[in-house]
Amino acid sequence: MPTIAHTLADLQRQGLEPTDARHLLLHALDQPTHARAWLLAHDADELNTDAHTRLQTLAARRLAGEPVAYLLGYKEFFGLSLHVTSDVLVPRPDTETLVEWALEVLSPTPTARVVDLGTGSGAIALALKATQPSLQVEAVDYSHAALAVAQANAQRLGLAVAFCQGSWLSGTQGQFQAIVSNPPYIRENDEHLPALRFEPRQALTAGDDGLDDIRTIIDQARSRLLPSGWLLLEHGYDQAGEVRGLLEAAGFGHVQSRRDLACIERCSGGQWPAQN
Repeated sequence: MPTIAHTLADLQRQGLEPTDARHLLLHALDQPTHARAWLLAHDADELNTDAHTRLQTLAARRLAGEPVAYLLGYKEFFGLSLHVTSDVLVPRPDTETLVEWALEVLSPTPTARVVDLGTGSGAIALALKATQPSLQVEAVDYSHAALAVAQANAQRLGLAVAFCQGSWLSGTQGQFQAIVSNPPYIRENDEHLPALRFEPRQALTAGDDGLDDIRTIIDQARSRLLPSGWLLLEHGYDQAGEVRGLLEAAGFGHVQSRRDLACIERCSGGQWPAQN
């Protein structure tokens, strides 16, 4: 059997990124994926047959384009380790911009009621609850399989979030201080879709311009937000202007956008008037 050092080098020769190769090797060895020092200390050790077989399977799947998060079974998001499967989108660092904005607008009302629409793995809802435990957090998804993943994450993390199945706000009752969502926003014929083929299509695309679900959420939110409540939406890299226009046309005030880690306008939102 090859040594750990030889195996790591071979994975990179096959075309894996160094970080991906390291994470998959550690996973196959039943080691934490952050244990880089362990690899250095054991670089002359030989892989056993079982670990080598597991690693080759993982490497082949990664080289075929499957996200590392699905291969490992988890993804870090906002300081939380979330279990993920192919039933949910892989949580991305850019979405942390939406969480930070939501926490900001909710800070004056720490016991406020907030809902995360299209929760997927539960990333946004669980990050809000973990950071501000006094919030009343609800989460909705149309997919029963996605809800099962989110509920399991909440239970494992000990976070009391209320989950329900439904299409956007139709699965909820009453009014909210904030409505947040990372909905599908990719165009049906977008050239980037092949690269996302392992992730659930229904969580990615929304009509010819990618804005069908955002239009629905904005329309529903008008009657479901408390006075001065906020609607915050993630969207595509080139959709901020259009989303701001939709919010303004629907009667929202203080309409604005926030930039992600790459300085791209990634989220847009607005405040429902105190008097309407």
